[in-house]
Amino acid sequence: MGDAATDSGERRSRLRQYQVQLLERMQAAQGADTTAARELGALIGARHCLLDLTQLGEIVPYQPAAAVPLTQPWYLGLANVRGNLLGVIDLAAYIGDGFGEGPGHATEDGAGAHAVHAPPAGPETRLLTFAAGMGLPCALLANRVLGLRRLADMRPDGSDAAAPGWCAGRYIDDGGQPWTRLDLAGLAREPRFLQVGLQASQPAGLAEAR
Repeated sequence: MGDAATDSGERRSRLRQYQVQLLERMQAAQGADTTAARELGALIGARHCLLDLTQLGEIVPYQPAAAVPLTQPWYLGLANVRGNLLGVIDLAAYIGDGFGEGPGHATEDGAGAHAVHAPPAGPETRLLTFAAGMGLPCALLANRVLGLRRLADMRPDGSDAAAPGWCAGRYIDDGGQPWTRLDLAGLAREPRFLQVGLQASQPAGLAEAR
């Protein structure tokens, strides 16, 4: 009995220690100078994107999403990730990059119903889940994950002063490649992003005006 109680106490102690260390790492990452911070690079549509690691949960292999009727064309449906249902977002379609028959391209079927063409199940396609602390159970579709990038290795590109709320800055790397830094918290605050259902006056299968 005593040994079991001791083992249980040790496990709880290790768990608390792990939680404290994890919290310290997250706080350090959040308080770090952004020029020295590492970001996750990802190809979303044709756009090279940088994502704050503290806003991300997991990187998981792509799985087809179960379609949800009467939703926006950029909302691909629900995916089961480790027992949790997450809404899968085609961000390229949401922000209006417009890649034709690319991932999440939406059309109308013969009956005028909303039909979403699933993206090609390529070996590099991934789902990028939002951090649990953001309170938004969803994931972004990424064509490819490009590894960690340092903002210190890039120069700011101030060519677009009227950046949307989901854009935390634009950068250019040493090779001349433009990058867009995403702010998932800003994205999650956009009313349009939160309105995945079609409005009563909005025809099914048509994206809202951008």
